[in-house]
Amino acid sequence: MSKKGVVFHCKEETLMKAIAMVIQISSNFDSSIFIEKDGRRANAKSLLGVLSLGIEQGDYLTITAEGDDSEEALKKLTQYVTADA
Repeated sequence: MSKKGVVFHCKEETLMKAIAMVIQISSNFDSSIFIEKDGRRANAKSLLGVLSLGIEQGDYLTITAEGDDSEEALKKLTQYVTADA
């Protein structure tokens, strides 16, 4: 299992587009991927689950991935959610 804490900051113009991209990136991996915010946890491949977290710019998130491609999944998601340029 791989786990990393990040501050959510994406370059996308809208938050909804950024959330949709997180789900799309997560769905490209076989690993189970979860996002945690303020003690709540959601499947990163689930639109309703991720939306239920109420993620906003600057929020601290913990991303957890478990499976054969967990390291790559965590790397890609971390790169995306911390992009600021």
